[in-house]
Order: sequence, then structure tokens, then C-alpha cells
Amino acid sequence: MERFEISDRRFAHYVLANAPLEELATGFRWIEGPVWMGDWNCLLFQDLPRNRTMRWSEAAGISVYRAPSNYANGQARDRQGRLIACSHQARCLYRTEFDGEVRTLVTQHEGKRLNAPNDVVVKSDGTIWFSDPLYGISTDYEGGRQISEQPPALYRFDPESNDIRVMAGDFDGPNGLAFSPDERRLYVAETGDQTSDTPRQYIRVFDVSPDGRRLSGGDVFHKVEPGYCDGLCVDEEGNLWSSAGDGVHCIDPGGRLLGKVLVPRTVANLAFGGRKKNRLFIAGSQTLYAIFLNRRGAQWP
Repeated sequence: MERFEISDRRFAHYVLANAPLEELATGFRWIEGPVWMGDWNCLLFQDLPRNRTMRWSEAAGISVYRAPSNYANGQARDRQGRLIACSHQARCLYRTEFDGEVRTLVTQHEGKRLNAPNDVVVKSDGTIWFSDPLYGISTDYEGGRQISEQPPALYRFDPESNDIRVMAGDFDGPNGLAFSPDERRLYVAETGDQTSDTPRQYIRVFDVSPDGRRLSGGDVFHKVEPGYCDGLCVDEEGNLWSSAGDGVHCIDPGGRLLGKVLVPRTVANLAFGGRKKNRLFIAGSQTLYAIFLNRRGAQWP
């Protein structure tokens, strides 16, 4: 199988001819939420339907980090290095403190329960941005079927003031999200209403106000084919790396497809990691993959 598909000659400089697509571990039910833990030199990710958070390292291989995980999905680290996770079952965001204590951060908006927080990013000002579709409470497979109390939305949560607000409510199914390196843009995957015969499925881009409290725009940035975007991440030059039905797609800041890393399985999510942040970890359905690139993941401003 070919490893790459080049649509723009720039992509030829982003990939390495002698770097293989490595299979790190397999046998999971559905992998989600990869996050690199640089101080631990390991990757954490979810084996979501098995209700556990897994740990992979080059030295030790695979182990269980947390079980049960409350059917956690997306994960991110805050500016202090604490782990933020989205829980389907508890319908909340929770944070793991330095002493190992698990603290619930937010469960409601305007007196109504959140649906099933799906993915999360932390901005440089410490605010936590997360998507809240219905996927995690629509079946018993990834958290438990429950009744929705409010429509899907994209939220901003300030852990200092406990302020939570809807930043965009015109989604059918908000999913993966990522800021541009300068945080002037926010990319959000719209994976749509999965019960619809023609779900809206594309990546949207919003402009972020200078104070970080408002979004504008929200236009369609790019439509991934085949499949659709679930998770995404950004490199140091602002290129977007998106999950897709045939692997990982690299999209430039103008919305142009540069090329693909072809993967044997449908990709759900991805994250840059490794000592130099030039290793792309890929959640490929039931298998965890990785590949070294000639690009590094975006650094915090």
C-alpha cells in the first residue's frame, strides 16, 4: 500500500520517504482522544467503548492508565499540564489534578445538563473550548443512552470564573476542534446528524475576537472526502491535519488539500507528539498508528 498521496508539491516536503507508517498496538474497540504527555514521554488515548484510558510509550508499550474512564473521549492539557477530559457517561468535563484527584469542572449550561462533551482544546488564556454533540448519549455503546436537554453546541468554559457560554449553536454535530497557531482562527468539524440521510459533514472556520470572547464567520473551510472529519490538529505553519475515511488529510490555511497519509483503517482522531513533536499519532479505528513527518505540531503562543 502506498503511504502518501500528493495533491500539491508542498506536501512532498512535509513527508519523509524513509519513515514508515508504524502499527503501535491493535485490538481496541474504537480509539479516540489521543494526547501527548511530553513530561511522561507517552501518549494517552481512549479505548472508548471499553470505558478505559490507555497509555503507550516507546519503552513500555501499552498499559491501562484509567479504568473506568467514565467513557471519556477527547482530551487536552491545560497550561499547568493537567489533563482535561470529556466524559460521555457523566456528561461533563473533568480534570486530573497533580495529586491524581479527579475533579469535575462543568456539567450544565443554564441549568440544563450538557449532552456528551466530545472534544476539547485549551486556549492560551486558560479557557477551555469543547464540542457537545449528542453522539455519546444516543446509544449504549459509548456511554449510555440518555435524554438530551439542549441542542448541540460549541462551548467556552472559564475555570477561574466558572463562566460557561455557547460560542456557536448552529451545529448538527460539532466534533473535533483546533486553534490556529496564533489563535486567531478556530477550526471545528461538523459531523452532522448521523440519523439523517444527508448529514452536514465538513470543517468550519471561525474568526476569534482579540479578547477571545466572541466568534464570527463559521463558513465551510473544507470538505473531507472520502468519509468526514472527526478529529483534527494543526502544525507549526498552520496547516490542518484532519482524520478521514482513507487516512489523514493535510489542508493548508486557505482550505486547499495538500496531500494524504494513507491508512488502512478509518481514522477517528490524531495528535502530534514525540520529543520534537514531529511524530503524528493516528487513532485508526481499532489500531494505533504513528508516522514521523517533516513538520512539527503547533506550539502554544
